Amino acid sequence: MSWYVLYTKSRTEKAVADKLKERGIEVYCPLVKTKRKWSDRMKTVEEPLFRSYCFVNLEEQQRDRVFGVPGIVRYLFWMNKPAVVRDSEIEIIRRMLKETDNNHIQVEAFSSSDRIKIKSGCFQDLEGNVMNQQGKTLQVFIDSLQMVIKVDLSKTLVTA
Repeated sequence: MSWYVLYTKSRTEKAVADKLKERGIEVYCPLVKTKRKWSDRMKTVEEPLFRSYCFVNLEEQQRDRVFGVPGIVRYLFWMNKPAVVRDSEIEIIRRMLKETDNNHIQVEAFSSSDRIKIKSGCFQDLEGNVMNQQGKTLQVFIDSLQMVIKVDLSKTLVTA
């Protein structure tokens, strides 16, 4: 069995994951807790770590089972084949989400041409190019994933 990446409609990740679980399909939708401000209060909500993505653990021939669930658009493909995520990478994401915040990390300024190495969290030991920095958040292009990720410098240690 392999972990495949499902692309979902915007803001349907949690509902898709719930419906897939009801059908007996092993699904993982990594969630992070964030604070949101309403006009009258602050509230902690869970949001998907990867917007519009869920991971399903299925046999190759069972991949069509997911398409009866509302909100699923398609599988993500890489080089004309369904994208497969290794079990170890799913475990790294799970472990990273269980880590506690480290508030003692200093925020550094990076320029858009800096090459950095991520030293903690689920993307540990990956290298990428800084694309943008807004406060404590870096946008980093990771070559091996061909993806831009956001790195929260208050939770993740990076080096130039």
